[in-house]
Amino acid sequence: MTLQQLRYVVMVAETGTITEAANKLYISQPSLTNAIHELEKEMNLVIFHRTNKGISLSKEGDDFLGYARQVLEQASILEDHYKGNKGGKKQFCVSTQHYSFAVNAFVDLIKKYGQEEYDFSLRETQTYEIIEDVAKMRSEIGLLFLNDFNEAVLRKLLKSHDLEFHPLFTAKPHVFISSRHPLAKKEVITNKELEEYPYLSFEQGEHNSFYFSEEIFSTSERKKNIRVRDRATLFNLLIGLNGYTVCSGVIDKKLNGKNIIAVPLADEGDMRIGYIRHRKGMTSRLGVTYLEAIRKYLE
Repeated sequence: MTLQQLRYVVMVAETGTITEAANKLYISQPSLTNAIHELEKEMNLVIFHRTNKGISLSKEGDDFLGYARQVLEQASILEDHYKGNKGGKKQFCVSTQHYSFAVNAFVDLIKKYGQEEYDFSLRETQTYEIIEDVAKMRSEIGLLFLNDFNEAVLRKLLKSHDLEFHPLFTAKPHVFISSRHPLAKKEVITNKELEEYPYLSFEQGEHNSFYFSEEIFSTSERKKNIRVRDRATLFNLLIGLNGYTVCSGVIDKKLNGKNIIAVPLADEGDMRIGYIRHRKGMTSRLGVTYLEAIRKYLE
């Protein structure tokens, strides 16, 4: 197995066709096909299924691809360190629930390592996709929270995907509301006081279970529910409809706007916010820098 073969596999997976991958790699299609066949034979697995309609990743191939990406990233770090070059295009991806500190830390990372060429990704996405991204090593780090309600289910899922959870901080649940909301002047808000207002949450797609919710699950019934996909929509609805959402309380006026405030929520347990990573993975220099940046915003 060679690094070149791993680069070939990654390129074919990204383009979806042998033809386009060969063009981007500046090699012939037969040479690319033979290289992948040799790798599959050596590793005793089928990476790609071939049909008349084209190729697709096998289940084993999808797992293999995650490891291949990590090996290539570590090889790039070695070359950067020992060859003394600028390192070419840096690559890094993090998947996260909708946290302002995750965005701020990402900005700091790019300012430090952006250089002339880079390919960084910040995926604010659904909880199950965060777990899946890290499990398949599409993302090096995933950010989410555990609490007394979801911990047993999520830890079981993390274990089945060979992932580990590392706590960053413990947060008291807060309500995000408009600064003009009728409850904005209160020092603490109860679930009872929120009953008449629309509850806003991030929808979780096929895995729209309470266990995957980004917001604290409450035993109190919420009569008015609105689910959204993005941060901007949620905050616009908070203001326009006097709605609310439940979160960690870490707020950034530059990202969330001056019209959004956080007020402590009574009668709810703590949120243990942390990051997940693959047990067999290594935290890269970029990953270490990103986590250090996060901790700076939590001090």
